Amino acid sequence: MADTQQQVAIVGCGIIGRTHAKTIAERPDAIVTALVDPDGGAREALRAQLTEAGQPEPKQYDDLTAALSGSDVSLVAICTPSGTHAELAEVALNEKKHVIIEKPVDVDVARARRLGAAATRAANQGVTSSVISQHRFDAGSAVVKQAIDAGRFGQLTSCTATVAWWRSDEYYAQAGWRGTWALDGGGALMNQGVHTVDLMLWFMGRPVSIQAQALRAAHHAIEVEDTVVATITFENGSVGTLHATTAAYPGGRTRVSVHGTEGGAEVEDDRLARFNVDGAKDEASTDVGDPGGHKAQYDDILAAIAQGNQPGVTVQDAIDALTTVRAVYIASTLQRPVKFEDVLEGKYDDVDVSRGIGLPPN
Repeated sequence: MADTQQQVAIVGCGIIGRTHAKTIAERPDAIVTALVDPDGGAREALRAQLTEAGQPEPKQYDDLTAALSGSDVSLVAICTPSGTHAELAEVALNEKKHVIIEKPVDVDVARARRLGAAATRAANQGVTSSVISQHRFDAGSAVVKQAIDAGRFGQLTSCTATVAWWRSDEYYAQAGWRGTWALDGGGALMNQGVHTVDLMLWFMGRPVSIQAQALRAAHHAIEVEDTVVATITFENGSVGTLHATTAAYPGGRTRVSVHGTEGGAEVEDDRLARFNVDGAKDEASTDVGDPGGHKAQYDDILAAIAQGNQPGVTVQDAIDALTTVRAVYIASTLQRPVKFEDVLEGKYDDVDVSRGIGLPPN
C-alpha cells in the first residue's frame, strides 16, 4: 500500500483542517506529511492531534509554496478561509498536485472560473481536483438521486430546501474572517447553506433564473446576511424555493424535498425521511441514512486519483453551486430576477452585493 499512499499537505489547521486530518489518519491509502498555516499554534495543535493518533510527525510550514518545495506532497487539502480557496488550489494544481478543496470552492465567481480552467488543464495531465460536498455521499441523498435519474418520480415539478440554524454572536466573533464579505463571501447561504444548494442542483439540474431577498435579521455586527429566501427556476421546467438562516433559535433542521408527478422524497438532516413512488410509500428505502461525511468523499476522491477517473464532485459542480449563491445575492441587491448563465459568465462580477443585504423593518 505504501507505494500508492497519497502524501497530503493540510493547508489551514483550524477546525475543518482537523476534520480532514482525522479523516486521513484513519485511512491506509493516505498520510499527512505537511501542515501549512501562518499560525504556529494551530499547526502545533494539529501536529499533536496526529502524533497522539499514532501518525508520523508531519513537517510544518508557514505557506503552501514552501511546503510544496520542502516536503513529499502528492495531494493538497485546502482548509483555509473560503475567500482564499481558489488561489491556493491553483498554486497546487500548477505544481501538478491533486487537490481537495473544502466548500465552497471560493467566494468569488471570477476566481472560481480561473480555477475551473486550471482544473481542466490539470485533468488533461492526470491531476485530480474535487471540492468537498460530502452530503452527496449520504446514503439517503444517493437513493433520491438514483430515483430521479431512473425517472421514478415522473416529471419533476418543484423542490424546497431549507437550512434553519442558529449561530450566536460569539460564533461570528471567534474567527475574524467569519461574517465578512472578503473571506466568508456571505453568511447563512454561502457558509452554512452551500451544501444544501449543491444537493438542490444535484437533484434538480441547472438553474435558469433566480429571485431573492437577503437580510440581517438578528446579527448586526456582521457584514453579511443571516437570513435569505429565494425562488429558482430550473432548465427542466421545475421551480424551487430556497431558505437559509442562522437566526432560527435554538436551531432547526436541514431539509431538501423533491416533488414529481409520480412520487417524491425528502432528506432531513442527512437522512431519508420520506420516499414515495406511484402514490405509495417505499418502506424499504426510508431506513437509509447513515451519513457519508468526509470519509465517504475521501473514498471517492482517492479512488478517482488511483483509477484516473473523474471524482463524484467536480470543480465545475462547485462553481455551479457558488454561482447560484452569488446569483441569490445579486438578485437581492438588484431587486429583480437574474439569469444563472449571466452570473456564471461574469456579467455581474462588478456588482457590490453588500448593498443587497437589508435590515428587517422596525
